[in-house]
Amino acid sequence: MTSKLDQLRAMTTIVADTGDLDAVARLKPVDCTTNPTIVLKAIGTEAFTDVVEEALSWGRQKSGDAAYVAAATSDRLAISVGIELLRLVPGYVSTEVDANLSFNVDASIAKARRIIADYRERGIERERVLIKLASTWEGIRAAEALQRDGIQCNMTLLLNRAQAIASAEAGAFLISPFVGRIYDWHRKSTGRDFAPHEDPGVRSVREIYGYYKRNGIPTVVMGASFRSIGQIEALAGCDRLTIAPALLDELAGEMGKLERVLNPGDVSTKSMREPEDAICHWFVGEDVVDIKQPDPAGPMDEITFRWIMNEDAMATEKLADGIRIFARDLASLRAEIRGRLV
Repeated sequence: MTSKLDQLRAMTTIVADTGDLDAVARLKPVDCTTNPTIVLKAIGTEAFTDVVEEALSWGRQKSGDAAYVAAATSDRLAISVGIELLRLVPGYVSTEVDANLSFNVDASIAKARRIIADYRERGIERERVLIKLASTWEGIRAAEALQRDGIQCNMTLLLNRAQAIASAEAGAFLISPFVGRIYDWHRKSTGRDFAPHEDPGVRSVREIYGYYKRNGIPTVVMGASFRSIGQIEALAGCDRLTIAPALLDELAGEMGKLERVLNPGDVSTKSMREPEDAICHWFVGEDVVDIKQPDPAGPMDEITFRWIMNEDAMATEKLADGIRIFARDLASLRAEIRGRLV
């Protein structure tokens, strides 16, 4: 019998969530995803010694404010990591827009275009790159503009149905629902573990997948942020799954039967748009005003989006936490580069 990893490959596109070149060469994913945390880890490995030295040499030739030069050099390094990964995979690499731009539409668009231009200057066309944007309202609006220009986007830190619906309506190429972070929050909140079939993160991806397939939405669903192979197995058949090397190795060592759970033809999952979403109750002085929102089948507007997010403590907290973590690691990367440029 083939391994569970090989069985999974037959029904799901495997993506590696890593900057480990040896692991990518060995495990042979189709795509790779990166973020500031992955780039920060990569610069400390022997495999990237030459890449880091090239970026530092480039940076030392620049003049101007030290913080600006360090940021530009860090950006070059992130592109270099992406290029090294693209040498090993046939598909995409995802490169992230700065987390501290998550609430700035224009700056996010400008940074995304800069990333695409930097890849092109080094021989990589946009068809091989996905721009990662946080699934804030502003990030989704940036994705909408970029997609119109033919720049494909990966909506990250996606934790809620409102984010999934708005991303699809914006024409995002791909969404990354964060299974593990949803699980972490509910585990801490309830004080209990969850079997894969009842795992809130798994159930969220299944719900989104069913909604997309039932409505003919072409946006790719890529489950992300896994804590166990049980979560991965519970999403077998999802469009894509981005998985860390340790879990890919664990799947490669498992020889049992892997059943397909998700199938594009199965549209039995209930709608993500519940009736109560159609009306928001707003208090104006002593009066209660019912503001009717667009029909559930209509477009997701900003008020509805923010209301649904506000009502979901998990999504609100984990989105903010994720943005803070990525922003912190980006700052750490730039500080490390600044120190090495001296």
